[in-house]
Amino acid sequence: MISKVRRALLSVHDKTGILPFATALHELGVTLLSTGGTAKLLEGAGLPVVRVADQTGFPEMLDGRVKTLHPRIHAGILAIRGNAQHMRDLAAHGIETIDLVVVNLYPFAATAADPGKTLPDVVEMIDIGGPSMVRGAAKNWEDVGVVVDAADYPEVLAALREHGGLSREARLALSAKAFAHTAAYDGAVAGYLTRAGGGGQTEASLPASAPVCVAAALAEASLRPDLITTTGLARAADRLADMNLRADGMVSR
Repeated sequence: MISKVRRALLSVHDKTGILPFATALHELGVTLLSTGGTAKLLEGAGLPVVRVADQTGFPEMLDGRVKTLHPRIHAGILAIRGNAQHMRDLAAHGIETIDLVVVNLYPFAATAADPGKTLPDVVEMIDIGGPSMVRGAAKNWEDVGVVVDAADYPEVLAALREHGGLSREARLALSAKAFAHTAAYDGAVAGYLTRAGGGGQTEASLPASAPVCVAAALAEASLRPDLITTTGLARAADRLADMNLRADGMVSR
């Protein structure tokens, strides 16, 4: 089943390719929601943008730490379209659905690798709102597409031009890629903070029961452009199986 894309939320730190992508979305009749620097870039190019602050009724605050953490954003992402109560809830509060979430995260790993950066500098690069939107969209993949990699922009646009939306298979593949991406990101954060605390452990040396090991296992897969394909997903799953990661080993003890 094709999930139509009428409203897209774009919030990216790495703006590679985002302007032509957003332009194409606009030409296809998609309403653009955006934040901060992304919104400024799109507006500067003459694209009509709904600012997230206007959508939520709250300004960005705490030096940008709080921008998108609001029910008017997350309910629009997480609502199950086929659930009548969900849709009544949205209608009761005047919330519109968000069909496509395009987000990439603060460059935590690059900042952490810079010897000139202090612990507070690196901590500020721990993205909160971005992963929250990515995970929400990825969880609700039956209705929402999520894009975390600019390399996927052409394929997403091709689908929208041909069908007006994304297929179920494409949404599922994008969801898996998004969860791999956030898992690897959290693994990098956990590894850095462990070392910063004097634990002397890296992601690879932490106990196999720790969630960070799952993130480390997925790190390679999250960077592979072929993850968008079913075959790529199968290879990622095989990698986890090869590492003997069981379902009960994914819970911290």
